[in-house]
Amino acid sequence: MTPTFEIRPLTDADREALLPFLTSFWRSDRMVARGRLYFPAQQEGFIAWKEGNIIGLATCEQQGDGLELTLLDSRERNQGIGTHLLEHVVEKASQLGCRRVWAITTNDNIRAFRFYQKRGFDLVQIHRNAAASNRIIKPEIPLTGQEGIPIRHEIELEYLCPVLP
Repeated sequence: MTPTFEIRPLTDADREALLPFLTSFWRSDRMVARGRLYFPAQQEGFIAWKEGNIIGLATCEQQGDGLELTLLDSRERNQGIGTHLLEHVVEKASQLGCRRVWAITTNDNIRAFRFYQKRGFDLVQIHRNAAASNRIIKPEIPLTGQEGIPIRHEIELEYLCPVLP
């Protein structure tokens, strides 16, 4: 099936349009993972467009021999948007010579946990009670998340990049 959307690298011209996209779902233009504050609209990444609207976003940041996927968001479920965005991030990691791509999600995010595992990511660590310290940095993180599950822990997943010749 041919995608009905376009994915391209983020540009400076996109950054202002990202703010309403981010705040409409994430309640903020900032993210916290492992006690570190991120501003996805200021990071490198890829954007998915359809009919002039942002429908997906992946942001990333190189850290040593890895590329951290700091945000993956698709507003149209089961259309291949998240998968295509993730493929672009993995390709970028390989081009940069990164050994791995890694992502953090919270324990309530069952969809993300399933999504990443189906695409070759493995669980590497559970950061117990990380949400409590993250709420100090970003108080708008809710106490309860998807399906009424209390948000307490961070789950780290990684994908080992293929070695390029």
